[in-house]
Amino acid sequence: MDTRTTATTTATTQDARFLTEANSVATVNARMGSEVSPRMKLVMSAVVEHLHALTKEIEPTHDEWQQAIEFLTAVGHKCTDWRQEFILLSDILGVSMLVEIINSRRPSGATENTVLGPFYVPAAPRYENGKNICLDGKGDRLIVRGKVTDLQGKPIAGALVDVWQTNNDGFYDVQQKDIQPDWNLRGVFAAEQDGTYWYRSTKPRFYPIPDDGPVGQLLGQLDRHPNRAAHIHFIVSAPGYDPVITHIFPDDCRYLDEDTVFGVRETLIAKFQEVRSTDDATKLGLQDLDERLPYYFVNWDFVLTPSAM
Repeated sequence: MDTRTTATTTATTQDARFLTEANSVATVNARMGSEVSPRMKLVMSAVVEHLHALTKEIEPTHDEWQQAIEFLTAVGHKCTDWRQEFILLSDILGVSMLVEIINSRRPSGATENTVLGPFYVPAAPRYENGKNICLDGKGDRLIVRGKVTDLQGKPIAGALVDVWQTNNDGFYDVQQKDIQPDWNLRGVFAAEQDGTYWYRSTKPRFYPIPDDGPVGQLLGQLDRHPNRAAHIHFIVSAPGYDPVITHIFPDDCRYLDEDTVFGVRETLIAKFQEVRSTDDATKLGLQDLDERLPYYFVNWDFVLTPSAM
């Protein structure tokens, strides 16, 4: 037997028994039991490795580490049924968007995903195409029209287009339960046989994410504003296709290049056209809508990809 190999093995085993600055990662990861799943082992090993590397890089004081613990505790305390402060934290650090990009890689030409956000509510009312979902009457009137197709341009009849947005004051209905009508600016539409959908709404505006909690305080310490670029949320789905979770962003919004949650993708910036005359309406094919002038119009198509088998 090679006594040098035996001595090295013994030393390595002994080194991992008690945590030191040099062996901290190996010591912590060695404590995982034999029954841990491969995925859990991979994830937690990486978490420990990067967390320990960060700790060694910045060398926090006891007070600084306590401040970090208190910050995360405050984030948890701020969470309610209608507010998820940890999602906001993930959003402003760009992690939510990065996770979305990694999990929604699609062929060129397919509609890209962006972040879901914390204010999606399932089971919104189903409406016929053309319905006005702006129930509080605020803001500049908007007509949204488009088509849902596959990558070859074939219409996807019956595709569901689930939409939601803030009102003109910059709040979702669930943030103002006693102020806005229930289901204000939310609705689900089904694409017609030719893949088309359309509805009436209000032109979206930029708004701040909730910044009265620890995440807002962190933004202030980072000298960052809390504003999201103006947008409309969509989830578009159909049997046999991957659902698309996305937004569209008006091209005239001043926060396109500095959306606080990094949610803007260049392919999702849309032209919102102001319709000021009957001639404008005729040029856009809107002359039959009998819509009071002026109003805004956006045409937006969604391209879905087949579900993985």
